[in-house]
Parts: sequence; structure tokens; C-alpha cells
Amino acid sequence: MGFANTDEEAERLLADAMASVDEHYQSHGIFQSRFGLGRKPAIVVVDFAYGWTDTAYAAGSERLQGPVENTRRLLEAARPQKVPIVYTTSPYRPQSGDQPFKSAADVSQDFRGWDARACEIDERLAPQPEDLVIHKESASAFSGTHLAGYLIGHGVDTLLITGCSTSACIRATATDAKSYRFRPVIVGPCVGDRSAVCHVFTLFDIQARFADVISLEDSLQYLASEGFGSGE
Repeated sequence: MGFANTDEEAERLLADAMASVDEHYQSHGIFQSRFGLGRKPAIVVVDFAYGWTDTAYAAGSERLQGPVENTRRLLEAARPQKVPIVYTTSPYRPQSGDQPFKSAADVSQDFRGWDARACEIDERLAPQPEDLVIHKESASAFSGTHLAGYLIGHGVDTLLITGCSTSACIRATATDAKSYRFRPVIVGPCVGDRSAVCHVFTLFDIQARFADVISLEDSLQYLASEGFGSGE
């Protein structure tokens, strides 16, 4: 029996399991609070480079097209407000002795080989001169990078998280954002995963413990609000 790799089908299949977990949390009074939106946000765009957004590459997924467009809308609203914007991608150094393993760059004969373009940010979300582009080695945007210091230097208290993949780099970035005491807020429609099941369950699970998950509409309203947020 085939499975439609859509969020709606994944939600249907996982509904009973997620409801059971949620009932357990509620009955025990745990994982019910929210981080909220602070007064000074930044946006991180995780790995929306061609190697992930272009299906010519083995790691590319058509499921990311909607999240890319939604992220474009978010960035369009953020730039006039001078919100710091950070992008991450992978480094490309094919001749070095430090090659990635078990990664999106794995060789697949039926697809375009991993190349410099694979690590370039998708032009639909093109970084501007004032933005920071980080070449990261690990899943988290924080691991081995100066992202935390950069955000602290800009007085950031809230990190709006976009990009891919939900079950890997988004989860890791949100978890580390919490560890550094930023308010981790995933903009749900702005993140994606090759697997609908992984995407849906990760958002459900991570919202309980490591991040808030909000709609695109709520994030746009937040960015348009005076002072950005109450800080409460």
C-alpha cells in the first residue's frame, strides 16, 4: 500500500500516537509552557542551498518548495525592520582531507554530483551584504560556529528558525538555541523535510521541550508589531 509523502497523510497516520503523548504530558502537567516572543529577534535560514532545494541533487526535495517561498515572505518582512539574518550552508572543499561522511554530499550515480553550486544559497533567498553566511560542519547552526556570539553581540533574545531538514538540522539548531538561552521559535511553514512523517513528528515533539512552533502569519504579525514583542 502506497504512502503519500504529505503533511496531511503523516498527521493522519500519527494522530493517535501524538494525541496519546500529548494526553500524557497534560495529565502530568509537564511541557505545557512556551518560550514566547521577545523584543529582539533574529532569523536563521538553515541550509536552504541548492543541494537541498534542487531535485537535480540526490538530497534535494520537492517538499522544500513551499517552505522556501514562505521563508522568502518572512525575510521580505524582516529586512525593513533591520532584523539580523543568518544563513547556514555546508563548506565545499573537494580536495581536502576533511571530507563529509553520511551526508547530503554522498555520491549517487543517478543525480547531479555534489559541487560548489550545491552549497550556494538558493537565489530565491539570496543573502544581502549585511547578512551573515556561516559554513557549518555539523547539524546545528551553533556547533563549531560563532553564531551565539554574533547573536549576543546584536542583543538578540529570540531566534526565528527556518530551513531544513526539520528532523536533523532544525531540531539540532533549536536545541542548541535553548541551551544558549535564546528563545527558540520555529516558523512551522518555513521548515521542511524530505519525509513528511519525520517533519510532522519532529515539530510535535520539539514543541514540547525545545522550541515554540508558530505559524507564518503569527511570525509576520510579530515582525510588524511595535517593539516586536512583549518579552513576556
